[in-house]
Amino acid sequence: MNTGKIVVVDDEKMVTSAFKTLFKVEGYSDIHLFNSPKEAVEFLKGNTPDLVISDFIMPEMNGLEFLREAKKLHPDVSMILLTGYADKENAIRAINEIGLYKYIEKPWDNDDLILNIKNGIERSHLLENLNNKIDELEDAKAKLQDYSANLEKIVAERTADLSEANRKLSGIINYCADGIIIVDGSGKIEQVNPACENMAGLSAETLCKKKFQEIAYSSIKEFNSSNDNKSGEIFGLGEEKSEILLRDYYIVNTLSGIHIPVEISFAAISGEDNKFDKFVGVIRDVSAHKEAERLRDDFVATLTHDMRTPLLAAIQTLKFFLEGAIGELDEKQKVLLSTMLQSNEDLLGLVNALLEVYRFESGKLTLCKTAFPVKDLVEQCYSELKPLADKKNLNFTVKYEVSDDLHIYADRAEIKRVITNLCGNALNYTNKGGDVKVLAKAQNGDFIFSVSDNGNGIPQADIPNLFKRFSQGTARKRSTGTGLGLYLSRQIIDAHNGKIWVDSKVDKGSEFSFLLTDVVTDAKVKERQVSNG
Repeated sequence: MNTGKIVVVDDEKMVTSAFKTLFKVEGYSDIHLFNSPKEAVEFLKGNTPDLVISDFIMPEMNGLEFLREAKKLHPDVSMILLTGYADKENAIRAINEIGLYKYIEKPWDNDDLILNIKNGIERSHLLENLNNKIDELEDAKAKLQDYSANLEKIVAERTADLSEANRKLSGIINYCADGIIIVDGSGKIEQVNPACENMAGLSAETLCKKKFQEIAYSSIKEFNSSNDNKSGEIFGLGEEKSEILLRDYYIVNTLSGIHIPVEISFAAISGEDNKFDKFVGVIRDVSAHKEAERLRDDFVATLTHDMRTPLLAAIQTLKFFLEGAIGELDEKQKVLLSTMLQSNEDLLGLVNALLEVYRFESGKLTLCKTAFPVKDLVEQCYSELKPLADKKNLNFTVKYEVSDDLHIYADRAEIKRVITNLCGNALNYTNKGGDVKVLAKAQNGDFIFSVSDNGNGIPQADIPNLFKRFSQGTARKRSTGTGLGLYLSRQIIDAHNGKIWVDSKVDKGSEFSFLLTDVVTDAKVKERQVSNG
């Protein structure tokens, strides 16, 4: 359907009727036909057409007079004058005087008339758009002139605001108790504040010639072993990280030689193409916090150590009672004493676990590594746990991919603790009649142990917390244990420079595994031979 509002004025009703039929055929619907030019003028006062078509000879008002009035009301609307051949000169004069779009001689050709109507409507739209753009440009010009007149004032105000903001920011940076550092994506230091200079014992000029990995390390051991800390991995050059938190880091003060424990929070500064090419970090000295943790752990260690003696005495006394050392006991007395004995043994287990945690975290545990047949160790753990599996009617099996005489070099007692804990958990959390499978294998000098079950599984949201202190079960089921078993297992494997992990799916089961690298004795023997040579 063609669009456009068209006004037609002709005193002959037959002509307006012909236009009505023509427009209907061509698909025009917004048509307004008048036989009186004065009525048409009144209509135009309240309506804006896209095209006006008028006859020349009319009794009330001729076409030129009508179009002059229409032009006053709508100067940009296209107007067509219908005229006879004899009035051709008047039509040309009207075009020059009034600014008409076209004149069409009667009788007209319908195709030519429709073409002129379409072009006239298009011309009106173009003129309307042009005038709108001109108005917009005039408005923008006025605003630009106003802005230009106030530009100097605006620049002065913005400069003052920026100077004030820089002054405040400089004050914050220079007097902040925490160290502030800016590095690029490779770890090169670009800027530091005085607090950072004090921590490192170096001037800003000297620090800006170094890389972050030359002053900060994730453990004291790294201070003495290597300066190659691969800062690119820290700042995630391969994976865009906007925020990075580094815990358990140290900064060495070159003046005092003190290793200062710190926590460092990095935030990315986006550059071109929104790429993270710089990082600003806040370095917080956590020495006081670490000291408070040490005092707390020392207190817990002392308390738990002192609790062992009375607990052992109570346990031994209860055993004497149960063995009939003070006479025969009836069944009710045996039940009560057995319950007391079990509670004291559980408490002793918690005390021992807390002591083990303290030993690992304080660095006071020294691994006693020996070469031992690993298959014998796994068999021993299996034999001790088999009664628990039988009690729950579990299918408890072991698969070996190691030779009978394969030895590994590790702390036998601590590895036994890990194996027992992982297998014990699998047996405890597997429903009656389920399967628990153990796999022990050696591969390229490494020892790999895994235990899988078809129990309830662990939700993904709980997995990151499994190896933390006092983590008890999952959101679906809470354990009645101490929450230290897996934490201790991780500490033991970490002390062996190994890796421990878990794969689990809800309602499918879990698989706990650990890896000890380069522990097969043949590999160790070769290593010692190379060193001695």
